[in-house]
Amino acid sequence: MANITQQNPLFMIIRIVLFLTLAALAMMMLADLLLSLRLPSLPELFTQLGIVTLLSAFLLLVLTGLLMVIKRIVLAWKVYFSASQRLQRRVWFIQAKQDRLVRLLHFRRVQINYFTKLKRKQLLNANDQQQLKALSKQIARDLLRIKQQLPKVIYMQLQQEHKQCLVLQDMAALLTLQQKIELC
Repeated sequence: MANITQQNPLFMIIRIVLFLTLAALAMMMLADLLLSLRLPSLPELFTQLGIVTLLSAFLLLVLTGLLMVIKRIVLAWKVYFSASQRLQRRVWFIQAKQDRLVRLLHFRRVQINYFTKLKRKQLLNANDQQQLKALSKQIARDLLRIKQQLPKVIYMQLQQEHKQCLVLQDMAALLTLQQKIELC
C-alpha cells in the first residue's frame, strides 16, 4: 500500500492539500490565540497567511481535478481516433450494412413469393373462367343438337340446370350435366 501511494502523484497531491488545509487551520487557531493575547498586528498577519494557505490548497485541488479531467478527455480522444477503434467501427458498419442487406433480401423474397402466388392465382382464375366458358359452349351446342330428341320439359330442365351451374360457376356440376346430356 505504501508503494502505491508513493508512485501515484494523485495521492501525493491529496496529501499536500490535506497538509496545506491543516496548516491553514493551525494558522487560524494561532491567530485566534494571538488575538486573545492582545498582540496588535500578528493575529491579522497569521489570519491572512491562513486564508492564503487555505485558498492555495483549494486551488491546488481544483487544478488537479481539471488536469485529471483534461487528461481523461485527451486519453478518450486518442482511444476514439486510434487505428484499432476506427477499424472496429468500420467492421461494425460493414456488419450492420450486411445485416440490412440480408433483411432486405428476405423481404424481397417474401414480396416476390407474394406477387408470384397472386399472379398464379389470377392465371388459374382466368384459366378456370376460360374452361368454364368452353364447357358451357359445348353444353349449349349439345343441348341444341338433342333438342328435337328430348321432351320439352326435360330440355327446359337441362337448360335451367345449365344456367344455374353458370351462375354458380360450378365446374363439377357442369361436367356432371355434360355427362347427363351425353347419356340422353
